[in-house]
Amino acid sequence: MDSSEGLTLLIALCISCLIVILGFKIIWRNGNLPPGPRPLPLLGNLLQLRKGDFVETLQKFSKQYGDVYTVYLGTRPVVVVTGYKRVKEILIDRGDEFLARGDISTFDTVYKNYGIAFTNNMHRWRELRRFSLSALRDFGMGKRSTEERILEEVTCLVAELKRTKGAILDPREYLGKAVCNVIFFLMFGNRQDYEDEELINVINLINETFVIVSSPWGQLYDVFPGIMRFLPGRHQLIFKYMKELLNYIEKRVNMHQKTLDPDNPRDYIDAFLIKMEKEKMDPKTEFHLRNLITSTLQIFFAGVETMSTTITYSILILMKHPQILAKVHKEIDRVIGRNRCPKLQDRSQMPYTEAVIHEMQRFINLAPLGLPRRTTRDVKLQGYSIPKNTNVFPMLGTVLKDPSCFPYPSEFNPQNFLDGNGEFKQNAAFMPLSAGKRVCLGEALVRMELFLFFVTILQNFTFKSPLPIEELDITPAVSGIGNFPKPYKVSFILR
Repeated sequence: MDSSEGLTLLIALCISCLIVILGFKIIWRNGNLPPGPRPLPLLGNLLQLRKGDFVETLQKFSKQYGDVYTVYLGTRPVVVVTGYKRVKEILIDRGDEFLARGDISTFDTVYKNYGIAFTNNMHRWRELRRFSLSALRDFGMGKRSTEERILEEVTCLVAELKRTKGAILDPREYLGKAVCNVIFFLMFGNRQDYEDEELINVINLINETFVIVSSPWGQLYDVFPGIMRFLPGRHQLIFKYMKELLNYIEKRVNMHQKTLDPDNPRDYIDAFLIKMEKEKMDPKTEFHLRNLITSTLQIFFAGVETMSTTITYSILILMKHPQILAKVHKEIDRVIGRNRCPKLQDRSQMPYTEAVIHEMQRFINLAPLGLPRRTTRDVKLQGYSIPKNTNVFPMLGTVLKDPSCFPYPSEFNPQNFLDGNGEFKQNAAFMPLSAGKRVCLGEALVRMELFLFFVTILQNFTFKSPLPIEELDITPAVSGIGNFPKPYKVSFILR
């Protein structure tokens, strides 16, 4: 045996030993975690998830292993929690025990534990969330002034759609600009013209990033970040696009620094800069440029993507269900008419429309996995021991489609939110944007935007697809961290 053969044999032996050792490590770590599919050394449960149907596979596992079970993403154990009862337990009833942010390697690689949304540093999260809620409320989130700002923007959108004169188009191109301008105003103090190249580029970067993160490429990176970061593939675009977005936010911050008037803050960035100045002598402050840039992007990213995807998906669903669209049109005409703008106070008189909007969010299931959590201490769940710092998936999709909570869990049906008298009814299992202390920061804004955008668009237009109804596909094109509709075309026909 020559030296090269000996070296090869030694390497093979070392690799084999490593695999065996890691295999035993997995078994040891699996001590009293909830049971789940048997993992392989190094690969974990990757082979069961290999087709990229991540969400669907996890839902199937719950039928075999129950509401709480463990899967391995590579060598990392993740406790999966499904169904309304169990998800409510970890998000609300015992929320403090599951409050830290879990691993999302695609975003963690960029944010590096900074910012409000993706940090597992609890002190940082509390400081930034408390400040951000206060600042956004000061600039109108959830108030009458924001209602007026949204109505101004949706009026611009309607005018833009009227100019298309019923042409066949991609709706996201138009809707994305309008919803982006609402969050632009809160974060940056101004809106952008719809033809502005910077606005269009930012919207495209956000959408493309989120789609890739949710795709099999993004899922594979989240399982094996240490390896995938060095391999070519579509996942590398995530970091290219995120860097461009961070650079854009940094440019905005620089502009604000040059024109800042501490006595007259204009927006979120100004408020953060003023807070930075007040705490500049505190070495432990969380108010510094890195948290400003990352928090601004995280809030901006979520605000744009949540709304644009929900409204784009909603139009596709309504084309698939013209009888429901007709009922909404009828209620809008009866309560509002066609000559005045909708108001938030109209909601109380529009139970069917309110039920349809809620059903849209439930059926779309925008974040089926829920953003992962991490245990803040050793906890017991259903008799099993879950160590501190264990990742947990609170699967919101299984809550929104829990048959014990919704009479029509698998179909699009507004009756899920209507009582026997046709009045709107709340449902505790309606948590499309999570629940508890770490619920989406802009939940109130989303509710306002959805109603005002949805009703104003339907007040003015009906929709026509170039395809027959039976060919419209309302299943997601991508399903991972987010659900995204398949691309489609539509004509906005003036009523």
